[in-house]
Amino acid sequence: MEAKEVIEKSKALSKATAAKDPPENIIRILNDLKTGIKADEDLLRSTKIGVAVNRSKQHQNPAVARLASEIVKKWRDDINKLKGSSPSDKKSPNGTASPVPSSISNGKPKLNVPPAERDWKKDKVDIARTNQSTRDGTIGLIYNGLAHMSTDASSDILHKAAAVEAAGFAKYGPESNASYSSKMRSIFMNLKAKSNPKLRVDVLNGTISPDRLVVMSNEELKSAERRAEDAKLIKENLKDSQMPQVQSPRRIVRSDQRRGSVSTD
Repeated sequence: MEAKEVIEKSKALSKATAAKDPPENIIRILNDLKTGIKADEDLLRSTKIGVAVNRSKQHQNPAVARLASEIVKKWRDDINKLKGSSPSDKKSPNGTASPVPSSISNGKPKLNVPPAERDWKKDKVDIARTNQSTRDGTIGLIYNGLAHMSTDASSDILHKAAAVEAAGFAKYGPESNASYSSKMRSIFMNLKAKSNPKLRVDVLNGTISPDRLVVMSNEELKSAERRAEDAKLIKENLKDSQMPQVQSPRRIVRSDQRRGSVSTD
């Protein structure tokens, strides 16, 4: 498939997605791309087809999302074969390199940014995944929460952040809903909390799925230690409220009818 035809397919895919065409129409375009493109960096960079296909990974239809993911993986593998490089040196389909991991040491990416200072801007990742500024900004927000104190590759964190946003959008969207923005900010604050590192790890390694994360209550999002402290405080407050109160002496007035006088005790 020539570059001109790839560009036309990219426009057709973006148009079909924006118009919310039936999934079979989008799948047909994706299949054409899967079989018709022999990926190389120049083609993907010049046509920007990788951006369009990446957006399809967030499609609400599972078949569309799955096919888009397969295409992205295939293109990455094709490029790595051409370069003769390891997966750690791979580039994304839109031609931008994963900037944070510069090399691999002991199975972990070597970071250019200290874990405590990581965010999507410093990691130089492209958060444009939905063609909607509010949603893309939310992906960046979730990325910042997940990247804090993490040594995971930026591409893995971005993939997870996009999945969390997509799940949140499906549950609370559209993006103009107050419940959407409120929930996404709550998730970010809990992910970045210094007292709650386990939540970040569980989300990144898949122990907590994006669909599960976006329906967890504020209480469930807290760390076990924080929940224990809150329970202890509630118990202490309840105990204090049940303590017998010391009553002040009452002045008792008694009528003595026989003497016709009033006495007090």
